[in-house]
Amino acid sequence: MSNKDFGVEKISKLLFRFSIPVILSMLVSELYSMVDTFFVGREVGGEGIGALIVVFPLQRILMAVSIMIAVGTATAFSRHNGNNNIGKARQVLQTGFSLVFTVMVPLVIGILIFREKIVGIMGAGPDISSLAATYLGIIIIGTTFLSMTIFISHNMIALGNPKISIISTSIGAVINIILDFILVQGNGMGVQGAAIATAFSQIAGFSYAFYHYTKMRKMYNIPLKYKLDHKLIAPILLVGLSAFVIEAEDGILMGVLSSLLTSTVGDQGIIVLGVVSKLYMFLFITIFGMASAMQPIAAYNVGARNFTRLRALMTKTIAYATLTSSVMWAVAMTFAPQLIGIFIEDTAIIGEATKAFRTMIAVFPVISMYYVSIFYFQASGRARMSISVAVLRQLVIMLPISLILVKGFNMGAAGVWLSYPIADVLSSIASFMLIRNEGIELNTAIAAQKRAKTANGVAAH
Repeated sequence: MSNKDFGVEKISKLLFRFSIPVILSMLVSELYSMVDTFFVGREVGGEGIGALIVVFPLQRILMAVSIMIAVGTATAFSRHNGNNNIGKARQVLQTGFSLVFTVMVPLVIGILIFREKIVGIMGAGPDISSLAATYLGIIIIGTTFLSMTIFISHNMIALGNPKISIISTSIGAVINIILDFILVQGNGMGVQGAAIATAFSQIAGFSYAFYHYTKMRKMYNIPLKYKLDHKLIAPILLVGLSAFVIEAEDGILMGVLSSLLTSTVGDQGIIVLGVVSKLYMFLFITIFGMASAMQPIAAYNVGARNFTRLRALMTKTIAYATLTSSVMWAVAMTFAPQLIGIFIEDTAIIGEATKAFRTMIAVFPVISMYYVSIFYFQASGRARMSISVAVLRQLVIMLPISLILVKGFNMGAAGVWLSYPIADVLSSIASFMLIRNEGIELNTAIAAQKRAKTANGVAAH
Protein backbone atom coordinates (compact mmCIF):
# COMPACT_ATOMS: atom_id res chain seq x y z
CA MET A 1 0.00 0.00 0.00
CA SER A 2 1.44 3.37 -1.00
CA ASN A 3 1.48 6.13 1.57
CA LYS A 4 -0.18 8.31 -1.08
CA ASP A 5 -3.38 6.64 0.11
CA PHE A 6 -3.00 8.65 3.33
CA GLY A 7 -4.67 11.46 1.40
CA VAL A 8 -7.54 9.57 -0.24
CA GLU A 9 -8.34 6.32 1.61
CA LYS A 10 -11.34 6.21 3.96
CA ILE A 11 -10.14 7.46 7.36
CA SER A 12 -11.69 4.75 9.52
CA LYS A 13 -10.27 2.08 7.23
CA LEU A 14 -6.81 3.66 7.38
CA LEU A 15 -6.88 4.01 11.16
CA PHE A 16 -7.81 0.40 11.77
CA ARG A 17 -5.54 -0.95 9.06
CA PHE A 18 -2.52 0.79 10.57
CA SER A 19 -3.46 0.77 14.25
CA ILE A 20 -4.06 -2.98 14.51
CA PRO A 21 -0.46 -3.88 13.55
CA VAL A 22 0.84 -1.12 15.84
CA ILE A 23 -1.34 -2.34 18.72
CA LEU A 24 -0.22 -5.91 18.18
CA SER A 25 3.39 -4.77 17.93
CA MET A 26 3.13 -2.83 21.19
CA LEU A 27 1.33 -5.74 22.83
CA VAL A 28 4.10 -8.10 21.83
CA SER A 29 6.74 -5.54 22.83
CA GLU A 30 5.28 -5.24 26.33
CA LEU A 31 5.47 -9.02 26.58
CA TYR A 32 9.26 -8.71 26.79
CA SER A 33 9.12 -7.26 30.29
CA MET A 34 5.87 -9.05 31.15
CA VAL A 35 7.39 -12.46 30.45
CA ASP A 36 10.52 -11.64 32.47
CA THR A 37 8.35 -10.47 35.36
CA PHE A 38 6.21 -13.61 35.18
CA PHE A 39 9.09 -16.10 35.27
CA VAL A 40 11.21 -14.12 37.73
CA GLY A 41 8.24 -13.54 40.02
CA ARG A 42 7.38 -17.24 40.04
CA GLU A 43 10.93 -18.58 40.33
CA VAL A 44 12.80 -15.89 42.30
CA GLY A 45 9.98 -14.10 44.13
CA GLY A 46 9.53 -10.52 45.26
CA GLU A 47 13.25 -9.63 45.30
CA GLY A 48 13.53 -10.62 41.64
CA ILE A 49 10.57 -8.40 40.70
CA GLY A 50 12.12 -5.60 42.76
CA ALA A 51 15.38 -5.89 40.79
CA LEU A 52 13.51 -5.61 37.48
CA ILE A 53 11.58 -2.56 38.70
CA VAL A 54 14.79 -0.80 39.77
CA VAL A 55 16.18 -1.23 36.24
CA PHE A 56 12.91 -0.36 34.51
CA PRO A 57 13.23 3.48 34.64
CA LEU A 58 16.57 3.36 32.84
CA GLN A 59 15.23 0.91 30.25
CA ARG A 60 12.30 3.24 29.63
CA ILE A 61 14.54 6.27 29.19
CA LEU A 62 16.77 4.46 26.69
CA MET A 63 13.71 3.31 24.77
CA ALA A 64 12.45 6.90 24.87
CA VAL A 65 15.65 8.11 23.18
CA SER A 66 15.12 5.56 20.41
CA ILE A 67 11.48 6.51 19.96
CA MET A 68 12.38 10.22 19.85
CA ILE A 69 14.66 9.65 16.87
CA ALA A 70 12.26 7.20 15.21
CA VAL A 71 9.17 9.39 15.56
CA GLY A 72 11.01 12.55 14.55
CA THR A 73 12.41 10.86 11.45
CA ALA A 74 9.13 9.19 10.44
CA THR A 75 7.12 12.39 10.90
CA ALA A 76 9.56 14.52 8.90
CA PHE A 77 9.77 11.80 6.25
CA SER A 78 5.95 11.73 5.90
CA ARG A 79 5.67 15.52 5.66
CA HIS A 80 8.30 15.70 2.90
CA ASN A 81 6.58 12.87 1.05
CA GLY A 82 3.26 14.71 1.42
CA ASN A 83 4.64 17.74 -0.44
CA ASN A 84 6.53 15.51 -2.95
CA ASN A 85 10.04 16.47 -1.78
CA ILE A 86 11.47 12.97 -2.24
CA GLY A 87 15.11 14.04 -2.09
CA LYS A 88 14.63 15.63 1.32
CA ALA A 89 12.73 12.56 2.52
CA ARG A 90 15.73 10.36 1.64
CA GLN A 91 18.12 12.66 3.51
CA VAL A 92 15.90 12.59 6.60
CA LEU A 93 15.81 8.79 6.65
CA GLN A 94 19.57 8.41 6.24
CA THR A 95 20.31 11.00 8.93
CA GLY A 96 17.86 9.39 11.36
CA PHE A 97 19.42 5.96 10.85
CA SER A 98 22.90 7.32 11.54
CA LEU A 99 21.68 9.34 14.52
CA VAL A 100 20.52 6.21 16.35
CA PHE A 101 24.08 4.86 16.36
CA THR A 102 25.57 8.22 17.31
CA VAL A 103 23.40 8.54 20.39
CA MET A 104 22.83 4.97 21.57
CA VAL A 105 26.28 3.37 21.36
CA PRO A 106 28.04 5.76 23.81
CA LEU A 107 25.05 5.57 26.20
CA VAL A 108 25.09 1.78 26.24
CA ILE A 109 28.87 1.59 26.79
CA GLY A 110 28.71 4.09 29.65
CA ILE A 111 25.88 2.23 31.38
CA LEU A 112 27.66 -1.08 30.99
CA ILE A 113 30.80 0.29 32.68
CA PHE A 114 29.05 2.06 35.56
CA ARG A 115 26.07 -0.30 36.06
CA GLU A 116 26.75 -1.00 39.76
CA LYS A 117 26.85 2.68 40.65
CA ILE A 118 23.80 3.34 38.50
CA VAL A 119 21.56 0.81 40.28
CA GLY A 120 22.63 2.31 43.58
CA ILE A 121 21.68 5.79 42.42
CA MET A 122 18.33 4.41 41.24
CA GLY A 123 17.48 3.33 44.78
CA ALA A 124 18.37 -0.37 44.87
CA GLY A 125 18.73 -1.59 48.45
CA PRO A 126 21.28 -4.18 49.60
CA ASP A 127 18.86 -7.07 49.03
CA ILE A 128 18.30 -6.38 45.33
CA SER A 129 21.29 -4.29 44.15
CA SER A 130 23.38 -7.26 42.97
CA LEU A 131 20.41 -8.78 41.13
CA ALA A 132 19.63 -5.41 39.51
CA ALA A 133 23.25 -4.89 38.40
CA THR A 134 23.36 -8.39 36.89
CA TYR A 135 20.13 -7.83 34.97
CA LEU A 136 21.19 -4.38 33.71
CA GLY A 137 24.66 -5.54 32.65
CA ILE A 138 23.23 -8.19 30.33
CA ILE A 139 20.08 -6.55 29.04
CA ILE A 140 21.88 -3.37 28.01
CA ILE A 141 23.69 -5.34 25.29
CA GLY A 142 20.42 -5.86 23.43
CA THR A 143 19.39 -2.22 23.76
CA THR A 144 21.21 -0.95 20.65
CA PHE A 145 19.54 -3.67 18.56
CA LEU A 146 16.15 -2.83 20.07
CA SER A 147 16.75 0.85 19.26
CA MET A 148 17.36 0.05 15.60
CA THR A 149 14.28 -2.17 15.48
CA ILE A 150 12.16 0.69 16.87
CA PHE A 151 13.59 3.08 14.27
CA ILE A 152 12.99 0.71 11.37
CA SER A 153 9.45 -0.15 12.52
CA HIS A 154 8.30 3.48 12.78
CA ASN A 155 9.69 4.37 9.38
CA MET A 156 8.25 1.30 7.71
CA ILE A 157 4.83 2.46 8.97
CA ALA A 158 5.50 5.90 7.47
CA LEU A 159 6.17 4.12 4.15
CA GLY A 160 2.83 2.32 4.38
CA ASN A 161 4.23 -1.03 5.57
CA PRO A 162 3.18 -1.69 9.18
CA LYS A 163 3.70 -5.46 9.07
CA ILE A 164 7.45 -5.33 9.71
CA SER A 165 6.90 -3.97 13.20
CA ILE A 166 4.54 -6.71 14.37
CA ILE A 167 6.54 -9.54 12.78
CA SER A 168 9.92 -8.41 14.16
CA THR A 169 8.57 -7.93 17.68
CA SER A 170 6.66 -11.22 17.47
CA ILE A 171 9.83 -13.08 16.55
CA GLY A 172 11.60 -11.53 19.52
CA ALA A 173 8.75 -12.21 21.93
CA VAL A 174 8.41 -15.88 20.97
CA ILE A 175 12.15 -16.42 21.37
CA ASN A 176 12.05 -14.57 24.70
CA ILE A 177 9.29 -16.81 26.05
CA ILE A 178 11.09 -19.98 24.97
CA LEU A 179 14.44 -18.89 26.43
CA ASP A 180 12.84 -17.66 29.67
CA PHE A 181 11.22 -21.06 30.09
CA ILE A 182 14.52 -22.85 29.42
CA LEU A 183 16.91 -20.57 31.33
CA VAL A 184 14.80 -19.27 34.23
CA GLN A 185 12.40 -22.10 34.94
CA GLY A 186 14.31 -25.02 33.47
CA ASN A 187 17.89 -24.20 34.51
CA GLY A 188 17.18 -21.99 37.52
CA MET A 189 19.25 -19.07 36.20
CA GLY A 190 16.86 -16.52 37.71
CA VAL A 191 17.36 -12.84 36.86
CA GLN A 192 20.49 -13.60 34.81
CA GLY A 193 18.58 -16.06 32.62
CA ALA A 194 15.75 -13.55 32.07
CA ALA A 195 18.26 -10.90 30.95
CA ILE A 196 20.00 -13.28 28.53
CA ALA A 197 16.65 -14.32 27.05
CA THR A 198 15.58 -10.72 26.49
CA ALA A 199 18.87 -9.54 24.97
CA PHE A 200 19.08 -12.49 22.58
CA SER A 201 15.45 -12.07 21.49
CA GLN A 202 16.01 -8.37 20.77
CA ILE A 203 18.92 -9.23 18.49
CA ALA A 204 16.76 -11.77 16.65
CA GLY A 205 13.94 -9.25 16.14
CA PHE A 206 16.41 -6.68 14.80
CA SER A 207 17.81 -9.17 12.28
CA TYR A 208 14.40 -9.57 10.65
CA ALA A 209 13.64 -5.83 10.67
CA PHE A 210 17.03 -4.91 9.24
CA TYR A 211 16.67 -7.41 6.38
CA HIS A 212 13.46 -5.70 5.25
CA TYR A 213 14.89 -2.22 5.84
CA THR A 214 17.71 -3.12 3.46
CA LYS A 215 15.16 -4.09 0.77
CA MET A 216 13.26 -0.81 1.31
CA ARG A 217 16.50 1.18 1.20
CA LYS A 218 17.35 -0.22 -2.23
CA MET A 219 13.83 0.54 -3.49
CA TYR A 220 14.13 4.20 -2.47
CA ASN A 221 17.80 4.47 -3.47
CA ILE A 222 19.05 5.34 0.03
CA PRO A 223 22.77 4.59 0.61
CA LEU A 224 23.51 2.34 3.59
CA LYS A 225 26.29 4.37 5.15
CA TYR A 226 26.88 6.57 8.16
CA LYS A 227 25.98 10.14 7.23
CA LEU A 228 24.60 12.94 9.40
CA ASP A 229 23.08 16.03 7.81
CA HIS A 230 23.54 18.45 10.70
CA LYS A 231 20.75 20.71 9.43
CA LEU A 232 18.25 17.86 9.87
CA ILE A 233 19.28 16.71 13.37
CA ALA A 234 17.56 19.51 15.28
CA PRO A 235 14.22 19.20 13.39
CA ILE A 236 14.19 15.42 13.92
CA LEU A 237 14.91 15.69 17.64
CA LEU A 238 12.49 18.58 18.22
CA VAL A 239 9.56 16.81 16.56
CA GLY A 240 10.37 13.56 18.37
CA LEU A 241 11.03 15.24 21.71
CA SER A 242 7.44 14.97 22.92
CA ALA A 243 7.47 11.24 22.14
CA PHE A 244 10.65 11.04 24.22
CA VAL A 245 8.92 12.81 27.09
CA ILE A 246 5.94 10.44 26.95
CA GLU A 247 8.21 7.42 27.25
CA ALA A 248 10.89 8.87 29.54
CA GLU A 249 8.45 10.37 32.02
CA ASP A 250 7.24 6.83 32.77
CA GLY A 251 10.75 5.99 33.89
CA ILE A 252 11.20 9.24 35.81
CA LEU A 253 7.82 8.83 37.51
CA MET A 254 8.54 5.21 38.38
CA GLY A 255 11.82 6.19 39.98
CA VAL A 256 10.22 8.87 42.15
CA LEU A 257 7.25 6.70 43.12
CA SER A 258 9.59 3.83 44.03
CA SER A 259 11.46 6.18 46.35
CA LEU A 260 8.21 7.40 47.95
CA LEU A 261 6.96 3.86 48.49
CA THR A 262 10.28 2.68 49.91
CA SER A 263 10.28 5.49 52.46
CA THR A 264 6.69 4.79 53.55
CA VAL A 265 5.85 1.09 53.20
CA GLY A 266 9.21 -0.50 52.34
CA ASP A 267 9.99 -3.23 49.81
CA GLN A 268 6.39 -4.43 49.58
CA GLY A 269 5.42 -1.09 48.05
CA ILE A 270 7.99 -1.55 45.29
CA ILE A 271 6.76 -5.08 44.62
CA VAL A 272 3.14 -3.87 44.38
CA LEU A 273 4.23 -1.05 42.07
CA GLY A 274 6.14 -3.55 39.95
CA VAL A 275 3.12 -5.79 39.48
CA VAL A 276 0.48 -3.10 38.85
CA SER A 277 2.73 -1.10 36.52
CA LYS A 278 2.96 -4.06 34.14
CA LEU A 279 -0.83 -4.26 33.88
CA TYR A 280 -1.14 -0.47 33.71
CA MET A 281 1.11 -0.29 30.65
CA PHE A 282 -1.20 -2.66 28.79
CA LEU A 283 -4.12 -0.26 29.06
CA PHE A 284 -2.28 2.32 26.98
CA ILE A 285 -1.76 0.00 24.05
CA THR A 286 -4.98 0.83 22.16
CA ILE A 287 -4.60 4.57 22.78
CA PHE A 288 -1.01 4.64 21.58
CA GLY A 289 -1.88 2.31 18.70
CA MET A 290 -4.62 4.62 17.41
CA ALA A 291 -2.53 7.75 17.96
CA SER A 292 0.55 6.21 16.30
CA ALA A 293 -1.53 5.15 13.29
CA MET A 294 -2.94 8.67 13.05
CA GLN A 295 0.45 10.37 13.16
CA PRO A 296 1.88 9.56 9.69
CA ILE A 297 -1.58 10.07 8.15
CA ALA A 298 -1.90 13.47 9.81
CA ALA A 299 1.66 14.45 8.89
CA TYR A 300 1.02 13.56 5.24
CA ASN A 301 -2.17 15.65 5.14
CA VAL A 302 -0.44 18.56 6.89
CA GLY A 303 2.14 18.51 4.09
CA ALA A 304 -0.66 18.27 1.50
CA ARG A 305 -2.63 21.05 3.28
CA ASN A 306 -5.76 18.88 3.33
CA PHE A 307 -7.36 20.54 6.38
CA THR A 308 -10.82 19.02 5.92
CA ARG A 309 -9.38 15.53 6.08
CA LEU A 310 -7.17 16.54 9.00
CA ARG A 311 -10.18 17.67 11.06
CA ALA A 312 -12.07 14.43 10.38
CA LEU A 313 -8.97 12.38 11.20
CA MET A 314 -8.50 14.04 14.59
CA THR A 315 -12.17 13.64 15.56
CA LYS A 316 -12.39 9.98 14.57
CA THR A 317 -9.08 9.06 16.24
CA ILE A 318 -10.27 10.50 19.55
CA ALA A 319 -13.58 8.64 19.28
CA TYR A 320 -12.01 5.28 18.44
CA ALA A 321 -9.25 5.61 21.05
CA THR A 322 -11.80 6.41 23.77
CA LEU A 323 -14.04 3.50 22.78
CA THR A 324 -11.27 0.89 22.67
CA SER A 325 -9.63 2.10 25.89
CA SER A 326 -13.01 1.90 27.63
CA VAL A 327 -13.27 -1.78 26.73
CA MET A 328 -9.75 -2.43 28.08
CA TRP A 329 -10.59 -0.49 31.25
CA ALA A 330 -13.77 -2.50 31.90
CA VAL A 331 -11.91 -5.80 31.56
CA ALA A 332 -9.09 -4.61 33.85
CA MET A 333 -11.46 -3.36 36.56
CA THR A 334 -13.47 -6.59 36.51
CA PHE A 335 -10.62 -9.09 36.49
CA ALA A 336 -7.94 -7.17 38.42
CA PRO A 337 -7.26 -9.89 41.08
CA GLN A 338 -6.98 -12.63 38.47
CA LEU A 339 -4.65 -10.57 36.27
CA ILE A 340 -2.39 -9.64 39.19
CA GLY A 341 -2.33 -13.27 40.32
CA ILE A 342 -0.58 -14.17 37.08
CA PHE A 343 2.64 -12.60 38.36
CA ILE A 344 2.71 -13.39 42.05
CA GLU A 345 1.16 -15.94 44.41
CA ASP A 346 1.30 -14.00 47.70
CA THR A 347 -2.36 -13.34 48.60
CA ALA A 348 -1.53 -10.29 50.75
CA ILE A 349 0.31 -8.62 47.86
CA ILE A 350 -2.48 -9.56 45.45
CA GLY A 351 -5.01 -7.86 47.73
CA GLU A 352 -2.95 -4.67 48.08
CA ALA A 353 -2.14 -4.60 44.37
CA THR A 354 -5.80 -5.00 43.41
CA LYS A 355 -6.85 -2.00 45.51
CA ALA A 356 -3.96 0.05 44.17
CA PHE A 357 -4.64 -0.88 40.54
CA ARG A 358 -8.37 -0.10 40.69
CA THR A 359 -7.62 3.30 42.23
CA MET A 360 -5.02 4.08 39.58
CA ILE A 361 -7.34 3.34 36.64
CA ALA A 362 -10.55 4.76 38.13
CA VAL A 363 -11.10 7.27 35.28
CA PHE A 364 -8.64 5.88 32.74
CA PRO A 365 -10.65 6.26 29.46
CA VAL A 366 -10.80 10.07 29.80
CA ILE A 367 -7.10 10.41 28.94
CA SER A 368 -7.57 9.14 25.37
CA MET A 369 -7.98 12.70 24.09
CA TYR A 370 -4.88 13.78 25.99
CA TYR A 371 -2.56 11.31 24.23
CA VAL A 372 -4.16 11.76 20.81
CA SER A 373 -3.55 15.52 21.12
CA ILE A 374 0.16 14.92 21.79
CA PHE A 375 0.59 12.80 18.66
CA TYR A 376 -1.50 15.22 16.61
CA PHE A 377 0.67 18.21 17.52
CA GLN A 378 3.75 16.09 16.75
CA ALA A 379 2.39 15.32 13.29
CA SER A 380 1.59 18.95 12.56
CA GLY A 381 5.17 19.95 13.39
CA ARG A 382 4.35 21.97 16.51
CA ALA A 383 7.06 20.51 18.70
CA ARG A 384 6.74 23.04 21.54
CA MET A 385 3.00 22.48 21.90
CA SER A 386 3.44 18.71 21.78
CA ILE A 387 6.18 18.79 24.42
CA SER A 388 4.18 21.11 26.68
CA VAL A 389 1.22 18.74 26.61
CA ALA A 390 3.43 15.66 27.00
CA VAL A 391 5.00 16.85 30.27
CA LEU A 392 1.69 17.98 31.72
CA ARG A 393 0.13 14.79 33.05
CA GLN A 394 2.98 12.99 34.80
CA LEU A 395 5.69 15.57 35.44
CA VAL A 396 3.69 18.76 36.00
CA ILE A 397 0.60 17.31 37.69
CA MET A 398 1.14 13.77 38.98
CA LEU A 399 4.59 14.11 40.54
CA PRO A 400 3.76 17.17 42.68
CA ILE A 401 0.38 15.71 43.70
CA SER A 402 1.93 12.40 44.76
CA LEU A 403 4.58 14.23 46.78
CA ILE A 404 1.94 16.43 48.45
CA LEU A 405 -0.34 13.51 49.28
CA VAL A 406 2.45 11.27 50.59
CA LYS A 407 4.69 13.81 52.33
CA GLY A 408 2.24 16.60 53.10
CA PHE A 409 -0.86 14.64 54.07
CA ASN A 410 0.91 11.45 55.23
CA MET A 411 -1.33 9.26 53.07
CA GLY A 412 1.41 6.71 52.41
CA ALA A 413 0.95 4.36 49.46
CA ALA A 414 -2.68 5.50 49.03
CA GLY A 415 -1.38 8.96 48.09
CA VAL A 416 0.68 7.45 45.28
CA TRP A 417 -2.24 5.52 43.82
CA LEU A 418 -4.69 8.43 44.15
CA SER A 419 -2.41 10.79 42.22
CA TYR A 420 -3.15 8.85 39.01
CA PRO A 421 -6.90 9.59 38.60
CA ILE A 422 -6.44 13.20 39.76
CA ALA A 423 -3.79 13.76 37.08
CA ASP A 424 -5.95 12.00 34.46
CA VAL A 425 -8.88 14.34 35.02
CA LEU A 426 -6.86 17.57 35.10
CA SER A 427 -4.73 16.75 32.03
CA SER A 428 -7.80 15.66 30.06
CA ILE A 429 -9.53 18.99 30.73
CA ALA A 430 -6.46 20.84 29.47
CA SER A 431 -6.20 18.70 26.31
CA PHE A 432 -9.93 19.20 25.58
CA MET A 433 -9.42 22.96 25.55
CA LEU A 434 -6.44 22.66 23.20
CA ILE A 435 -8.25 20.33 20.81
CA ARG A 436 -11.29 22.63 20.77
CA ASN A 437 -9.04 25.56 19.79
CA GLU A 438 -7.37 23.42 17.13
CA GLY A 439 -10.79 22.60 15.67
CA ILE A 440 -11.58 26.31 15.43
CA GLU A 441 -8.29 26.96 13.61
CA LEU A 442 -8.93 24.11 11.18
CA ASN A 443 -12.42 25.42 10.45
CA THR A 444 -10.91 28.83 9.67
CA ALA A 445 -8.32 27.26 7.34
CA ILE A 446 -10.99 25.18 5.59
CA ALA A 447 -13.16 28.27 5.05
CA ALA A 448 -10.18 30.16 3.61
CA GLN A 449 -9.46 27.34 1.17
CA LYS A 450 -13.09 27.31 0.02
CA ARG A 451 -13.04 31.07 -0.55
CA ALA A 452 -9.80 30.79 -2.51
CA LYS A 453 -11.22 27.96 -4.62
CA THR A 454 -14.36 29.96 -5.35
CA ALA A 455 -12.30 33.04 -6.27
CA ASN A 456 -10.10 30.99 -8.61
CA GLY A 457 -13.20 29.53 -10.23
CA VAL A 458 -14.66 32.99 -10.85
CA ALA A 459 -11.34 34.26 -12.22
CA ALA A 460 -11.12 31.31 -14.63
CA HIS A 461 -14.44 32.31 -16.14
